Amino acid sequence: MSDQPASNSKKLSTDQQQQLLFMMLIQQNEQIAMMGMGKLKNPLTDKAERDLQSAKFAIDTLVMLEKFTEGNLTNELVGYLRQTLTNLRLNYADEKKRGGADGGKEEEK
Repeated sequence: MSDQPASNSKKLSTDQQQQLLFMMLIQQNEQIAMMGMGKLKNPLTDKAERDLQSAKFAIDTLVMLEKFTEGNLTNELVGYLRQTLTNLRLNYADEKKRGGADGGKEEEK
């Protein structure tokens, strides 16, 4: 942790910190899915690369989180997770229609 006296983590309760970490976990999987759909550049290659299998795995991970946390999340977190899943599912369906239904890898410049 940081040695800053006015650190934000010290101002947050334990529950708030846990909620923030959960949101970060959702965001990480969202970014992985968006990279897999070629909608975000891969930071290692600086190129948009399609890997629909990777995108599906990230979406499935969020579905699993939704299932296993049912009844244990705040309304705000439930809404955030559902909104993220809806957005990812719509984008994934568009990418499947666009091509690459085999889920193969494809690089775009």
